[in-house]
Amino acid sequence: MNKNIVNRRHFLKMSASVAGIVLAPEIAAAAEGKKGLPRRTLGKTGIQLPVLSMGVSSNHLPVLRAAYNSGVIHFDTANGYQNGKTEEMLGDFFAGKPRDSFILSTKIYEKDRQRLAQGFAEKFETSMKRLKTDYVDILYYHDVRAVDEVNCQPILDVMLKLKKEGRVKYIGVSTHSNEAEVIHTMLDNGNYDVALAAYNFNQHHSAQLDAAFERAVKAGMGIIGMKAMAGGFLDKEHTQKINGKAALKWVLQNPQITTVLAGCTSFDELDECLEASNNSQLTGKEKEYLAAVNRRTLLYCQGCRVCTAQCPHHLPVPDLMRAYMYHYGYKNPAMAHETVMGLSLPDHPCGQCAKCTVTCTAGFQVAKKIKDIARIRETPGELMA
Repeated sequence: MNKNIVNRRHFLKMSASVAGIVLAPEIAAAAEGKKGLPRRTLGKTGIQLPVLSMGVSSNHLPVLRAAYNSGVIHFDTANGYQNGKTEEMLGDFFAGKPRDSFILSTKIYEKDRQRLAQGFAEKFETSMKRLKTDYVDILYYHDVRAVDEVNCQPILDVMLKLKKEGRVKYIGVSTHSNEAEVIHTMLDNGNYDVALAAYNFNQHHSAQLDAAFERAVKAGMGIIGMKAMAGGFLDKEHTQKINGKAALKWVLQNPQITTVLAGCTSFDELDECLEASNNSQLTGKEKEYLAAVNRRTLLYCQGCRVCTAQCPHHLPVPDLMRAYMYHYGYKNPAMAHETVMGLSLPDHPCGQCAKCTVTCTAGFQVAKKIKDIARIRETPGELMA
């Protein structure tokens, strides 16, 4: 373990002063401070970012505070996460802190095709109130999968207007599916500054992504990675955790990736990511481990969308598989619940088919997983946090 990385449990125990008054964590962690995580430049934006950033999709304030005190400066969230609670948490946490001490990004998805521009703009205003800031550094059009979404002029017009007004410094797209084509389309469009893309050791299409990244970097577009842990666990029962250090190091081997969003929900996970970020060279054993894991069926959906044409009832199989991964891989039931509740599903998905006709490229038992994750709709959202 890197000696510069503080054991968070010990850190919390030592945060009390004489007379039992708890010191502000920012003061208590001053010795750790901004220890100088390796940095890379985010394309033509010129922003120097530590290679480790934090994806904030759940309310883990102590881990957020520890990440900030450990040198993480870039925090990414979304308008819809936790029904806005994560944006509110970030707004409260950064209130009073120097605005140039952190980089803030959020993502917005508007599904109402009748009011794309108005809906997107309204959600942005809501996000700004929650975040308690005059501007966000990066604003993404969220979960883009197709060419027509990248080139959606009503959304793009709103984003460009916000950028011109200075309320957004840079604009981009986040993508979990069809990532290479999305990035090439972004480049052809010519208006985007940053791409946030899923990228990990388990992707079957990593070669296509590498080519898209190379073109993007040459054109000055910044690339940020996510989903580095490829599902988090190898099994639904959480008995076999993916080696987070090896997974993160694999992503950081690619110099085209400026930084990786890590959705740390515990101090141990944060320590693991900090150690990998400070020493990102893969060992021989780690390479062997990743190769062995890749021969197994993981919880990570490839987002290839081959399944959508195979399902006779046109179920949103990739979205359901992603929700399954959130719940059973990343142990984030709230995110899984939000994903499933945002889908148009029949009362009994897969109930009309005697046998599933979908052959998953990742080896998933699709019908079994759908029946499992669809049940999450029966649980009230407030119980999923």
